[in-house]
Amino acid sequence: MADNKIYLVGGAKGGTGKTMVCIALIDYLVCKNKNIYLIETDTSNPDTYKSHQDTIKAELINLDDADGWITLVNICDSNKDSIIVINTGARNNKGVSDYGPILSNTLKELDRELITLWVINRQRDSLELLKEYTTSIPSSDRHTVHVIKNAYFGDSKKYELYNNSKIKTGIEDAGGKSLTFPDLADRVSDDLYTQRISVEKANKELPIGNRAELLRWKGEYNKMFGEIISE
Repeated sequence: MADNKIYLVGGAKGGTGKTMVCIALIDYLVCKNKNIYLIETDTSNPDTYKSHQDTIKAELINLDDADGWITLVNICDSNKDSIIVINTGARNNKGVSDYGPILSNTLKELDRELITLWVINRQRDSLELLKEYTTSIPSSDRHTVHVIKNAYFGDSKKYELYNNSKIKTGIEDAGGKSLTFPDLADRVSDDLYTQRISVEKANKELPIGNRAELLRWKGEYNKMFGEIISE
């Protein structure tokens, strides 16, 4: 896998599971021995940043205005040996729509590819915000959008609004995939959130039963990411 990827984890207004997807993505890439630069944009509640700042390069950036996007592009340019992972916050949707083209318009010069992982729940606002996002940053030869259905809200068949939508057809026609992110037992999910620890650290410190569930979850999301991330 070339290290010129930018992964942007986005979604609806909040509560879709973006943070868990981002934590899992970082663990997947770490286990592939990749250099990662985490951009945490949820500056008011930077759980992902606090969980990983001691083990990977990480920075807090406000993407609500143009200045934050300029800083992001400059980081992408000055860290060519790193995969960039962007964890967007719930309040960032307007900033992404307004200023996202600052990033997409520089992808060719940066010689990078943008991969969006758009996390949805079963509500209509997930699809409306996805449509808004793809209008602002459309799919191209340097940008692919994948939709992640969070199994916490039910299995894939229960996502009827998305499954029967023109948005799904458009995403897949443009080369994106519709994937299902595995659910994690609440008590283990709470461990990751409340202790603000990475999957790697949790696998060393949690009780044996919790670790067994963590490893089951890890095996499932490894399969999911394996469908969209090539060596």
